[in-house]
Amino acid sequence: RCLKPGTQIRRLDALPVGSLPAAHPYEAWLGSIGCATLGAMRQLPRAGLQRRTSRQVLQVLDAAYGNTPEIFKWVVAPLQFQGRIELVERIEYAQAVGRVAGRLIEQLCGWLAGHQRAVTQLVLLLEHERGRHAREPSQVELATAAPTRDPAHLMRLLQEHLHHLKLAAPIIAVTLDAARVQETAPVADDLFPERGGTPQDRQRVLEIILARLGHDRVLAPQPVADHRPEIANRWRPANTASAAGSVVEGVARPCWLLEKPLLLSVRKHRPWYGSPLRILQGPERIEDGWWEGWALRDYFVAEDNTGVRYWLFRERYGHWRWFLHGVFG
Repeated sequence: RCLKPGTQIRRLDALPVGSLPAAHPYEAWLGSIGCATLGAMRQLPRAGLQRRTSRQVLQVLDAAYGNTPEIFKWVVAPLQFQGRIELVERIEYAQAVGRVAGRLIEQLCGWLAGHQRAVTQLVLLLEHERGRHAREPSQVELATAAPTRDPAHLMRLLQEHLHHLKLAAPIIAVTLDAARVQETAPVADDLFPERGGTPQDRQRVLEIILARLGHDRVLAPQPVADHRPEIANRWRPANTASAAGSVVEGVARPCWLLEKPLLLSVRKHRPWYGSPLRILQGPERIEDGWWEGWALRDYFVAEDNTGVRYWLFRERYGHWRWFLHGVFG
């Protein structure tokens, strides 16, 4: 309802002081001096009212009467990309989705470049036929370890996922949703490219391998700060492994560590493994694990008649037995 200026002022003057949220903390004081309405509040000296209350009370009061502009905070919606393509014909095989999804990925990467953003997670929804036998959309999630907006890399990842996907029903529409987007600095190509590729290139190769073989089949070393080899050597899924921990440097360590040390026979005071082993290096003494059973060992690098090198240790207690613990490349 529209009111004339004079009528609007009279209506506002009759409103109680509590109509202004900023005046709520001072209602008791205003009531004690007989100021119960907005009109009465306007009659008070402004300087004294500001000292007894706050500057915000005067600002809200002036804005209510239109004497000062009311400033609102703009609501900025978060940047979000979602693209959808309805198919002219049904798709019955997951591999055929690639061409349609490729168009959406191209749109996404253009949107990312325009907003100086990169994506770390995508969700592809494959919508099935509606009706009596309607099904929930099939979902394909793409996750990258590092932010990217490279359409070729995203397309390779998608193809690997689609290769293992079996559709429960024909597809009638494809939707691409950028689930996780973050700001990124502009990337400038180097004048002299790094030999062997950049860290981003190597990360992309790892992501493709993970998509092809599965996250539980690709492992990365996760060293533990412990002198005992069987404790220090740990493996974690490559997509969850953190930065390498403490690693003993300057000492020989085999590429292949046996899960359980193999007891060796001794002939003519020499360890034997298919042939007599010749000691090349050692001993490296390890004494650790007193809190859960001492590991008292002397480690050696040995070689057989064919040139294969092994990592052995000899117990320093009991029968002083020899064990094979690892094989060098």
